Amino acid sequence: MGWRDDEGAAVIEFTVLVTLVLVPIVYLILAVMQVQSAAFAVTQGAREAGRAFAQADSVAQAQADAHAAVALALADQGLTSEPRTLSIDCGARDCLAPGSQVTMRVEIRVRLPFLPGSLGEATIGSIPVTAEHRVPIDTYRSAS
Repeated sequence: MGWRDDEGAAVIEFTVLVTLVLVPIVYLILAVMQVQSAAFAVTQGAREAGRAFAQADSVAQAQADAHAAVALALADQGLTSEPRTLSIDCGARDCLAPGSQVTMRVEIRVRLPFLPGSLGEATIGSIPVTAEHRVPIDTYRSAS
């Protein structure tokens, strides 16, 4: 039996290992980090939008404050806000009526990293992230 010369085999094995194992793991970690960041942003955005809405003096001001709160929370995580990102649902006829509840729903789509623009905008290249928060309007609030 003769000895085989396996000089250079380690370089090939390392290259195959990096290509087949490490690159997908790194991509998965990056994608999970982006989705987690978006989850933090929408949760904080829905919560702060509810707070801002409940403390406003008028419905118009409440909606503007809620949208600003969502934009700020998303920007804090490096995301952009669109007009349809926040939806506000009032159970009562008057959203700021004492004792009523207001539901804030923040929804964004997170693009997966390193995908071309055509896939990134489609459902295949992005993941929806949603948060919902209900805010009671103070019972002892003065009617506006």
